[in-house]
Amino acid sequence: MPQQILLFTNGWTDLALEELSAKASQWGYAGFELTCYPGFIDVGRASSDSSYLSQIRETLSRYDLRIGVVSNHKVSQAICDLIDERHKALLPEVIWGDGKPEGVRKRAIEEMVATIHLAQKLGVAVVSGFTGSPIWSYVAGYPAAPEKLISQAFKDFGKNFRPILEACRETGVKFAFEVHPGQMAFDLYSAEMVLDAVHGSEEFGFTFDPSHLHWQGVEPLEFLRAFPTRIYHVHAKDAILTLNGRAGILNSYLPSGDPRRGFQFRSPGHGSIDWESLFRELNTMKYTGAIAVDYHDRGIPRESGAQDACQFLKSFDILG
Repeated sequence: MPQQILLFTNGWTDLALEELSAKASQWGYAGFELTCYPGFIDVGRASSDSSYLSQIRETLSRYDLRIGVVSNHKVSQAICDLIDERHKALLPEVIWGDGKPEGVRKRAIEEMVATIHLAQKLGVAVVSGFTGSPIWSYVAGYPAAPEKLISQAFKDFGKNFRPILEACRETGVKFAFEVHPGQMAFDLYSAEMVLDAVHGSEEFGFTFDPSHLHWQGVEPLEFLRAFPTRIYHVHAKDAILTLNGRAGILNSYLPSGDPRRGFQFRSPGHGSIDWESLFRELNTMKYTGAIAVDYHDRGIPRESGAQDACQFLKSFDILG
């Protein structure tokens, strides 16, 4: 520390960029992890309209904000997923098209390549996103997946990401994959497997979100220590286990915020994660990237919670 504290805009797409910028500046943020979404950044428009990115920069500059990271989680989810009706609501119409899986996947890969070039034009060094996964349903499921199926899924993952990582090499932009349930990697060992699948490409690293490790029982500090040179971005989100003997960590199909769930997300500092130890470890690693608040706390009003989260993270500046 001190790293710049960003607001991840994925949970704020109901607001216009101008309105959110005014609020984020007042709350103390240095800028955004800006989501590829029509109200924030439209990837297609950015490719065809030379003045469009200048307009975005001008909006942010009025509030002394910057773009620290570009995010395209929704589109990148379609790269390796088994495409079905869920993705129609998730993806832009231009990516969904006729909904035929191979076409959706092809367009998603092309959009991610375009996102990498968009980040370069903005002077942004990191694009954050997902991978999707065709094998997530086999995790702890029945019947167990044969080893051959798992092996093929990782080979396909490496093949699908090849053009994206080639674009990264051309532009100097890094792809920071958010290790997360529902993705090719969700814990330490599966993260090792995805690195093997891309042959250790330096263009591929991780978005570290301790909350998604904590509720699984994975120690976030161990993840940092395992990949000290691969942490390209950090999300700040807390979590707390709320096990009462009736629900486990798989949450019983209950929505976020339901008190019957086995775990809940919390605003940073309001859960069970040891943030001081994490920041000390990030300092040891000499991490110099941004910290982005990924706000998910149904128990605190969103705006007051976002301001509180920013001030909480700034309190660790003393460790820098």
